[in-house]
Amino acid sequence: MRLHEFDYDLPPDLIAQQPLADRASSRLLVLDRAVRSLEDRRFADLPDLLQKGDLLVLNNTRVFPARLLGRRRGTRAQPIGKGNPAVREHLTGEVELLLTRRESDDVWQGLVHPGRRIRTGEELVFGDGELVAEVLDRGERGLRRVRLIPQADCHRATREVTPDRGVREVIDEAIDRLGHVPLPPYIHRADDGRDRETYQTVYAKARGAVAAPTAGLHFTPQILAALAARDVETAEITLHVGPGTFRPVQAERVEEHRMDPEAFEISRGAADRINRALSGGRRVVAVGTTCVRALEHAARAVAIRQSEGKAGVAQIESGRGETDLFIYPGFEFRVVGALLTNFHLPRSTLLMLVAAFAGREFVLEAYRHAVEQRYRFYSYGDCMLIP
Repeated sequence: MRLHEFDYDLPPDLIAQQPLADRASSRLLVLDRAVRSLEDRRFADLPDLLQKGDLLVLNNTRVFPARLLGRRRGTRAQPIGKGNPAVREHLTGEVELLLTRRESDDVWQGLVHPGRRIRTGEELVFGDGELVAEVLDRGERGLRRVRLIPQADCHRATREVTPDRGVREVIDEAIDRLGHVPLPPYIHRADDGRDRETYQTVYAKARGAVAAPTAGLHFTPQILAALAARDVETAEITLHVGPGTFRPVQAERVEEHRMDPEAFEISRGAADRINRALSGGRRVVAVGTTCVRALEHAARAVAIRQSEGKAGVAQIESGRGETDLFIYPGFEFRVVGALLTNFHLPRSTLLMLVAAFAGREFVLEAYRHAVEQRYRFYSYGDCMLIP
């Protein structure tokens, strides 16, 4: 398939820049695959649209303030000529570090901007000297490995490491204090204090995402209670959304694209609930593309290991790992029977996943309808239900 087959026109003013005051007041476009119909509803209608016995799977990852703004210390900086206009700010210029994945208590992978001249051995300083990042080495696609070092002796002192407080806890406190919410690049404003709450699902628990699983942003405690009252079961899994979710597809042939791996975890309790639903013929409703990728990865892993060439009831196993599963039209879904999702960027892997689930032409028809009806798009925007 060709990349241009997943394009559509979107007026910029339909890209939501702010969340709604009431999460559940967002609009909901229902796509009925069986009769190829579209229906305009409200997210608050969701309990009436799901069936008794449905299993709703939620991604409980928690976004952390992964965007650190600071300056270069100048240690081991690449020299530049004295006649260069940037010579004065070269050693202490502003810098941004987006933490993407933790390797150990104090070592992270991250993206540095501007990063072309920042090399191994340099130090980046954040806050009033409270946190230092030492660049350990360079990775692929602009990634750096850094060691985060809390500076407990600065005059705005970070709390010290003690026998009761390890390095990880001290570093996390510094990140929480100094970091910014990593809003997506299509939100053209600086983050503010409200984003720490609104760019987070109400059921977020497991710290580790740099982007929210946005289909879950519409839920409120009241909606969850209404679903439970209608005997809609829920299960929580974790997939830590990484920066790859925003990485554009560069290959003209879709099949040649490679996804960045993202960490996931499925508990034994969640796996048991999902398997009972599958065995009982009940529908598994995935909230967001992140849940789809984790569930389908887990099911494929079981099928491959057991060499199941014959058709049968899919099963998953509990555990943790990484998935780079790329879902595009032609994919065989083993677990997911319905999907709740936001609207996604043109030519994105997320749009391709939705097209694989509901059909490319039908999905693009739905997007054209959403544009005509002036739905709000992307992370803080409206959503669609595909039963």
